[in-house]
Amino acid sequence: MAFSDLAFLFLFLPVVLAGIYLLPGRCQDGLLLAASLIFYALGVRQRPWAIALFLGLCWLCWFGGRLLGAATRYRRQLLWMAVAVPVGCLLGFKYAGIFTGTAVWLPLGMSFYTFSMVGYLFDVYRGKVDAERSLGRFFTAQCMFPKLISGPLTPYGQIAPQLGRRRLDLRQLDTGLRTFILGLGMKVLLADRIGGLWRQLGAIGYQSISGPLAWMGLVAFSLQLYFDFHGYSTMAVGLGQMLGLSLPQNFAHPYAAKSMTDFWRRWHITLSSWFRDYVYIPLGGSRRGRPRQICNLLAVWVLTGMWHGSTVNFLLWGLFLFLLLAAEKLWLYERLQHSRVLGHLYMALCIPLSWMLFAIPDLGQLGVYAQRLWGGFSAAALAGGDFVRYGGQYGLLLVLGLILCMPGPARLWRRVRHTPLATGFLLVVFWACCYCLSAGLNDPFMYFSF
Repeated sequence: MAFSDLAFLFLFLPVVLAGIYLLPGRCQDGLLLAASLIFYALGVRQRPWAIALFLGLCWLCWFGGRLLGAATRYRRQLLWMAVAVPVGCLLGFKYAGIFTGTAVWLPLGMSFYTFSMVGYLFDVYRGKVDAERSLGRFFTAQCMFPKLISGPLTPYGQIAPQLGRRRLDLRQLDTGLRTFILGLGMKVLLADRIGGLWRQLGAIGYQSISGPLAWMGLVAFSLQLYFDFHGYSTMAVGLGQMLGLSLPQNFAHPYAAKSMTDFWRRWHITLSSWFRDYVYIPLGGSRRGRPRQICNLLAVWVLTGMWHGSTVNFLLWGLFLFLLLAAEKLWLYERLQHSRVLGHLYMALCIPLSWMLFAIPDLGQLGVYAQRLWGGFSAAALAGGDFVRYGGQYGLLLVLGLILCMPGPARLWRRVRHTPLATGFLLVVFWACCYCLSAGLNDPFMYFSF
């Protein structure tokens, strides 16, 4: 089940909200846990063993945290033993296919809930949070359906104190509902519509497209990925608000960044924060000199690529970003800060190229696409006018997407979001989304595959 399923919108969510708002406070967390387990079970109903695996890992993480909290000796050994189980499971499911030669199904949300569990264990070890004594409370914090499948990755110390102390009122419900509909619109009306161009390029074959259309396709994929994942994260935040919970924002207008360093402070913020807190800083961060800092950066981006997938293109994507970020650390960042125009031109080139590596798993096809980017400007390639045809079909959507991913529209929305005009706009967006969903004009969330 996804947030954009009609069954979720018109059955699951209304029932859960009614229960949460009608039940006394002491029962609300129990209902949230039950609803979250049902939500996950519906998502893995064809492979019911996945929920047993998830619950087993949750229990082991809770038990490991209790041991860490009580131990006075051998704490580091206990930590690595506790971390090895969820990380080993994640690596096994992600990379077993390389050795078996057959595709292995990755349990839904495993990349996210594994990192959530590992972060908790490290926080207990460091004394940032106390080991959770209540198994039910721990399960509720880990299983919470708004963040379970694709984040946002929320530290245990942020989410656990909110349980049992939530403020539920109609204003909170209204704010959350507006946020949720906005995210739904990003996903259904923008990401899924813009993504049609990228799908069509794959259908006709990369070797057949012109250079301008190849660049247009990368812009389309960049916008599709942004509105798909930003839409999901916005819906998750809205669901949290409706349930009286505060979840962190995952995006801060990354396509307005003037450097790749700035971009990764704005894109998938909670994942970037996780790697900073649990990999980069423990390795030494920037405290041990420039060579060590560059090595730490390399480790982070190799692991980031591996987290996203087992195919070579994700490793290439991580290495490409590492090279850009290392260049910025060494000399480029200061130069980019002196010229806004140069910074935006640099990012307008680097962002689509990085997403090309991310989007195309087959290295042969990746090479073909790269060749079309730079070599598809011959008279023969341009004669077909494919970029004119697809530009007429998708041009307005692409321009709208580029405008909406900038900070200006968001600032305007914050000023008017509680006005009657905004209410009418959201009603139109919601019913337009429902029409598209009922007609089957929607795609799965892209980050579900990670």
